[in-house]
Amino acid sequence: MSTSAVTESNTIASAFIAEMQQEAAVARKCLERIPAEKFDWKPHEKSMAFGSLASHVAEMFGWTGATLQHPELDFAKMDYKPLDPASNEDLVEFFDKTVAEAIDVLRNTPDEVFMEPWTLRNGETVYFTLPKVAVMRSMVMNHIIHHRGQLSVYLRLNDIPVPSIYGPSADEGQM
Repeated sequence: MSTSAVTESNTIASAFIAEMQQEAAVARKCLERIPAEKFDWKPHEKSMAFGSLASHVAEMFGWTGATLQHPELDFAKMDYKPLDPASNEDLVEFFDKTVAEAIDVLRNTPDEVFMEPWTLRNGETVYFTLPKVAVMRSMVMNHIIHHRGQLSVYLRLNDIPVPSIYGPSADEGQM
């Protein structure tokens, strides 16, 4: 991958940066509303805990580097430890750091890197191989948006105001 920064405004990276900044701003509004005393709350026994879901949303922005700077992710070669924040401040601080790092990675990724193949595997089991641009769209951005939607339901079920996301919510007007 080139080490020169992507400076053109008509690059794949610039489009992802604009989208990521917009989605991150809304995700941050959701995350900063979650009180630490609700981190263990679940809407159902099969559901993720509020804090685990929030941590997952915060860490997923970091998948940008894992996607664009490597040819694959192999679960068999990693020792994953999810974020376990002690406070809402820890959660939001981690989120801000992760988003800043993701945008920095994007700024330094030329278009040709987005066309390289990327593989998700667990040892010999290959789940898929796709161009990195497709992984950024599906595994990173769409996945973040999906789980942020779940967070908005968790907020509602806990009588915490849901922020405006793509338009007004029942609690807030336009962004």
